[in-house]
Amino acid sequence: MGQGCDLGRKFPVPHFPGKVRTQRRGVTVEFLRPATLDEALAVKAERPDAVPIAGGTDVMVELNFDHRRPDTLLDLTGIGELAEWARTDGDIRLGAGVPYTRVIDELGATLPALAMASRTVGSPQIRNRGTVGGNLGAASPAGDTHPVLLVAGARVEAASVRGSRLIPAEQFYLGVKRHALEPDELITAVHLPATPGPQQFAKVGTRNAMVIAVCSFAVALHPGESRVAAAVGSAAPTPRRAAEAEEFLTGELGAAGLWESRAGIRDSVRRRFGELVAAAADPIDDVRGSANYRKHALSVLARRTLGWAWSEFQIGGRACA
Repeated sequence: MGQGCDLGRKFPVPHFPGKVRTQRRGVTVEFLRPATLDEALAVKAERPDAVPIAGGTDVMVELNFDHRRPDTLLDLTGIGELAEWARTDGDIRLGAGVPYTRVIDELGATLPALAMASRTVGSPQIRNRGTVGGNLGAASPAGDTHPVLLVAGARVEAASVRGSRLIPAEQFYLGVKRHALEPDELITAVHLPATPGPQQFAKVGTRNAMVIAVCSFAVALHPGESRVAAAVGSAAPTPRRAAEAEEFLTGELGAAGLWESRAGIRDSVRRRFGELVAAAADPIDDVRGSANYRKHALSVLARRTLGWAWSEFQIGGRACA
């Protein structure tokens, strides 16, 4: 099964679900709408090239611009369990089909940074349809939720007829729009630990809404472990942790006793943290911004979000989504 934790869950192969054939620009496409997860996994086992679709906020764009011409679309919207979330062993199990609006409305206090990132996605219509599971499935470096999933220590639940496994977010992203799923697997949920401390997310775009991120950044404070997590998005072939920045800031906070005193962080430390975050990026020049601009913006975002998160920590609170 590759990397990840086997959940020990097995799925029988049921009868093949009904199907509809449709014509799209002269090409025949089979549209399959299973009613249960078992049916969906059976389809994926028999037809690993079938493209999953739920909110359609990424897939339909690719279809409309002829960037993709699948023979089979696998509609997951009829599977109720994918649209549920639950608390399990101190974690939040977020179904792959839970839309951004529900993350914002129902989980803002529990997963503040994920709610912040969800608020920045597209328009209200897109947030009503789009999902974190879809963001993961697209695996675009510019996906808004990816940096948050990295700093939160999220794990992606992948299922097939062979069973289920958990893939750490850091191991999930393999390249531009490439992920660690096997061809017969579907994303069924994301597991996120309950937030232990303040979290912040911010992104830069060419405008305030309906825009793909020029770059994005997330930071999470873990007071119980006396450590900091930081991650960048839309600034490398994959979302990535800013490991040197994390190590530097964790060391500085510990050496100065700031976890205990909750005193302010020196400006020089914030600046260096921003520099190391920028150094973690490997951006390109494109129509949205230059590589140099992205690095500069990440440095600014890192300093600002750290300031917001530390202010929350100083007053004994947690980030408000």
